[in-house]
Amino acid sequence: MSENQSIKPITTEERNNLTIGGCDLAELAKIYGTPLYVIDEATLRGICKSYKTAFKDYKNIKMMYACKALCTSAIIRILDEEGFGFDTVSAGEIYTVYKSGVDMKKVLFNGNNKSKKEIELALEYGVGRFSVDNFYEACLLNEIASEKNKTAEILLRITPGIECHTHNYIKTGQTDSKFGFDLTQIDEIISLIKSEYKNLHLKGLHAHIGSQIFETQCYYDEVEILIKEISRIKKQHGIELKEMNIGGGLGVRYTTTDNPPSVSILAEAVTEAMHKYALEIPTIYIEPGRSIISPSGVTLYKAGSSKIVPGGKKYVAVDGGMADNPRPSMYQAKYTAQVVNKLNHSQTETVTLAGRFCESGDILIENIELPPLEAGDIICVFNTGAYNYSMASNYNRVEKPAMVLVNNSHSDIIIYRETLDDLISKDCIPDRLKKND
Repeated sequence: MSENQSIKPITTEERNNLTIGGCDLAELAKIYGTPLYVIDEATLRGICKSYKTAFKDYKNIKMMYACKALCTSAIIRILDEEGFGFDTVSAGEIYTVYKSGVDMKKVLFNGNNKSKKEIELALEYGVGRFSVDNFYEACLLNEIASEKNKTAEILLRITPGIECHTHNYIKTGQTDSKFGFDLTQIDEIISLIKSEYKNLHLKGLHAHIGSQIFETQCYYDEVEILIKEISRIKKQHGIELKEMNIGGGLGVRYTTTDNPPSVSILAEAVTEAMHKYALEIPTIYIEPGRSIISPSGVTLYKAGSSKIVPGGKKYVAVDGGMADNPRPSMYQAKYTAQVVNKLNHSQTETVTLAGRFCESGDILIENIELPPLEAGDIICVFNTGAYNYSMASNYNRVEKPAMVLVNNSHSDIIIYRETLDDLISKDCIPDRLKKND
């Protein structure tokens, strides 16, 4: 089984308590507090290696980690050690990668509304590629690059018109999308690059078809569309494009009902399409994010209050919720959980795990079978490495959790828990509102 097909990190074991990376999760909760994000280094590195192994027979492959899934300095260092480049979508992600000591030629700057300040930063730091999303950005990037006497090497992001069976909020490849050039607009933007935008050097095409994808046929179709478009561009415009970025989006297994394809099956679909349609073998960029970091991470919560409503439904509240994991309320995302300190209980009950935030929709997991819960029990929710910390907020003015990295029975803090002083550190009271001492 490929690591992206596993609900739990590969080092998960049931001892006296649940352990990951050789670390007792109940002890981690005591040491670092809860809620707590935990990243298993062995799983993270294992998935990286599985991607490289799966594509080893395709000589022109560049692995790019999608930073939006989880971007911290320690995670970036690990991915850099594993030979990955980085797909970034903001100045903050670019800065984090830069300060982590990465060769910036391995960085691509993506996004549908890059600001002037962000483009200037990316040019200053020397990112290797810009994925140009629209006409406005092409003009702005050329203007800034000209002012700085630089040439920006670019890919054109296109919408290939592919519909994947995933949540509407995370589809990106269909024709009706906020991202990228429609195929009918390609000739116009290429003509502008050839005639006016002399500080843009077009290297290839970029497409992304969505996220949490369980089908490989859509990747096959995407490659076919990109290759045919590259061939058409060569014939019509005399430009030979030697790079294509197929994005990421491979799904993971949040629950037993999920059935994502393995990394190797994805590689087979991509390489089969390449060998069928490509006359010359271009460089392929692939941008996994969720499938690398999500199975590597879990979140620990402490059980608190409980409530039984008329009709028998039982709610158990935990000390986190939608501010540290907004996915259930945004996408109706499903998760698997286990009680860390009650592994041998034969008795179970059906409960709904509720968050602590002031929203009725703050529900982490509905109707899950768990051992009878008491206040203080530690609950581990699996597959939370992606888009949990990345989309975390300070809703209800609550501090964001800490994050630890575990490996070989050792734990290291990689993000400190926010403090109350952190919450007010950017607040400012105008002089006219200050109290007179």
